[in-house]
Amino acid sequence: MSVNRLRPRRSCLAVPGSNPRFLEKAQGLPADQVFLDLEDACAPLVKESARHHIVDALNNGDWGGKTRVVRVNDWTTHWTYRDVITVVEGAGQNLDCIMLPKVQDARQVVALDLLLTQIEKTVGLEVGRIGIEAQIENAKGLVEVDAIAAASPRLETIIFGPADFMASINMKSLVVGEQPPGYGADAYHYILMRILMAARANDLQAIDGPYLQIRNQDGYREVARRSAALGFDGKWVLHPDQVAAANEIYSPSQEDYDHAELILDAYDWCTSEAGGAKGSAMLGDEMIDEASRKMALVIAGKGRAAGLERTTKFEIPGS
Repeated sequence: MSVNRLRPRRSCLAVPGSNPRFLEKAQGLPADQVFLDLEDACAPLVKESARHHIVDALNNGDWGGKTRVVRVNDWTTHWTYRDVITVVEGAGQNLDCIMLPKVQDARQVVALDLLLTQIEKTVGLEVGRIGIEAQIENAKGLVEVDAIAAASPRLETIIFGPADFMASINMKSLVVGEQPPGYGADAYHYILMRILMAARANDLQAIDGPYLQIRNQDGYREVARRSAALGFDGKWVLHPDQVAAANEIYSPSQEDYDHAELILDAYDWCTSEAGGAKGSAMLGDEMIDEASRKMALVIAGKGRAAGLERTTKFEIPGS
């Protein structure tokens, strides 16, 4: 398997597969990932033609290093298998992942894995190259999320789909992602943590879903900060105006990034022979050890993926 679970996904831009103009415009936006949508963004009458628009856009567009994903229809529909076959046979060499919505149990991921393997073998693609992103959108999917996250080595991300999820549990709200009236705590905390734990237990990324009030930048930022604080890797964007906010919120600050790199340098030095082969050391007023190194690796990795550059340099004590 050659899937890449470390692809930057701070901003995951939804693009209707039925709209050639949007497919072209998306190529020039600074989103980490684009997903070309055959599901909710496409009316039933245009789903078939949208497949061909997507194949053309993947093969002939300039995606500038973005992660390229296609969201197919879910397995309860009659469109799924033809979505996958048309897109992967037509543009598999220019595709990174298939996003599977409304996943309710591990068998649905396994079925997609098997279909992808057959297509890859048939058309001569490297078997296992195309990853899978699984979207959790109802109560059953959340209950089964541990098995779903472990269902295939192709899996790269687990995604929260808030709109369908809110409907599935009868949440008293019509504003996707906002807190329901009458509940004083965070109504999404358990859901987000459940997804995050399943993802991390299987070395997957966790992605937050959309915020539908696309003109409400303050609302988007507030909701994004919630999942970013927990450790989510990114969030969907439905409008170009949301891209910059997602890229900022799911990146470490310059200060945190610099500090993480200093911790890594200091720990490498203190555990070396020259540094006394110590298991812990002081970095200024802070004691660092192996646990500090692990925490710093996360922040440094995200900073590097975001293209941050160091503004500080580690100085050997006493030098």
